[in-house]
Amino acid sequence: MSTPSERSGHESSEPDLSAVVGERRQLINLAYRLLGSLAEAEDAVQETYTRWYAMSRQQQEAIESPGAWLTTVAGRICLDLLGSARARRERYVGAWIPEPLPDRTEWISGRAGGSSAEPADPADRITLDESVNMAFLVVLESMTPAERVAFILHDVFRYPFAEVADIVGRTPAACRQLASSARRRIRAAHAPAVPAVSAAGQAALVRDFKEAWEAKDIKALVGLLDPDATMTADGGGMVGTVLRPVEGSEHIAQYLIHISDKAPGLTLLERTVNGRPGLVAQHSGVTVTVAAFSLTGDRITRIWAVRNPEKLRPWTENGEG
Repeated sequence: MSTPSERSGHESSEPDLSAVVGERRQLINLAYRLLGSLAEAEDAVQETYTRWYAMSRQQQEAIESPGAWLTTVAGRICLDLLGSARARRERYVGAWIPEPLPDRTEWISGRAGGSSAEPADPADRITLDESVNMAFLVVLESMTPAERVAFILHDVFRYPFAEVADIVGRTPAACRQLASSARRRIRAAHAPAVPAVSAAGQAALVRDFKEAWEAKDIKALVGLLDPDATMTADGGGMVGTVLRPVEGSEHIAQYLIHISDKAPGLTLLERTVNGRPGLVAQHSGVTVTVAAFSLTGDRITRIWAVRNPEKLRPWTENGEG
């Protein structure tokens, strides 16, 4: 995929090119959280830059803040994509899980020029690193497109509701209500705003889980899982996997042992998945599954196993497969 700096005719003639191109990472950050898909986020940002470069230089120079313009356009594109994505995901084979991200520092980078944000109760704020974890992204999927956009722009990226309104096409008061409704959804889903376990504790628990799985120790696996734990797999109809969530520690443990028996030689690697300790499963050196976890206390409560090859491309590009 070409970047805006690769387009001819602008490198020497546009005085603020570096500033415009410099917004790309921020836009990807935003679009991924809005869409839950890195591939779709990159497409949305590419379309945003296409619209920028379709304007004449005079039109570009008339824009007071190119960064704000790019954000507005990207937000509107994502809002449109969310509407069509809901229909596509209803036809999706099995469960749809947001695309897992490898450990890349840009996913937790801060917003440039965030000083214009409105004051707000810190309890209503979600930090960027928190907003990328899988449990949080799954809750976002339950929101309407307008709720999701208003909430992410305001509570995560600190945009004031006046700017959010321009993107969503609602009044600031309506956007405030959308964000409030989104917060209620998060509270209702009991999505933790902060990890319930320390980083070291999370890593240790995932490591114990990995070792129990490798040893095919069903008793140890059951002991590491909450009795009401749930495992959801996403194959997208492209690879074999369970189409419905597996519920209960016993059933999950039995299913994991079944996978090991069906795929001898499976290699498990400890990796950071969406900012949290996770596991990558490889078979014959190829990444076949990326698993994210939600932990409470000393037990695993949720497992999201992504097997759809199209969603594993960032891991292959990152040297994981």
